[in-house]
Order: sequence, then structure tokens, then C-alpha cells
Amino acid sequence: MALVKHGDTVRVHYTGTFDDGTIFDSSEDRGPLEFTVGSGQVIAGFDRAMIDMEPGQKKQVNIPVDEAYGARVDDLVAEIGRENLPADLQLEVGQQLQLSLADGEEAIVMIVDLTEKTVTLDANHPMAGLDLNFDLQLVEIL
Repeated sequence: MALVKHGDTVRVHYTGTFDDGTIFDSSEDRGPLEFTVGSGQVIAGFDRAMIDMEPGQKKQVNIPVDEAYGARVDDLVAEIGRENLPADLQLEVGQQLQLSLADGEEAIVMIVDLTEKTVTLDANHPMAGLDLNFDLQLVEIL
């Protein structure tokens, strides 16, 4: 039977959980995830977990922070004055905003705190700083 190698396109069912058992994502309700192993479409630890799996195989993996979304970076949290945002923008904690940066790139940030005069924005990935767990089942190698 064929084993997954770098460059293969695969279809996999997965359920991702935090260490406390909370499910953060699953393919079960929408069908298997399709991606090319080693292409950067998924986090590094997920990619690495697929290597040498065979169709039908199931496994559980723990993906440490450095192979998931990386460590939280305090410098990616900034407090700005509300006057720097459109006056008609309805703001709430947990809301995501897309910002244009000086270099022309775009960043997704989350509002983590609000005061009358300031908005605290966090550009870290919401799962930065967390180890992730996955139950995987390789459906097929395409």
C-alpha cells in the first residue's frame, strides 16, 4: 500500500483539540481536508504527521507550539487611539479587523480591550502559544 510522502496531495479527516479537550475544528461535518503535503497549506506539525501514513490509517498527534502557530509575541499587541479608526465603526472585544500596513501588506487583528479613548489590538494568531492535538484519518492519497 502507498505511504504519504512530501509532495503528495491527500484527503484527511481531522478533529483538532486543545489540551483541555475543547474541540476547535473538525472536518467531520464538511468532508475531508485536501492539501499537498509540504506545500505550506497547513501548519508544519500537521504536514509532518501525514508522512508515512497509509489510506485508512488513524493516529493521534500532539503538535507543539513551534510546529503550530508559534509563540505569542508581545510586540504584536498595540494600543491605539480610537481616533485612528473610522468613527462609525462599531467596536467590540473579540472582533477581528483587517488593517492596511505601511508596507502595503494587510494584517488581521483582534480587539482585545476597549476604553473610551483607546483600542487594544492583537495581531497574534488566536492559537499562538498553544500546543494542538489532532485525531487524524487519512482518507486517500490522490
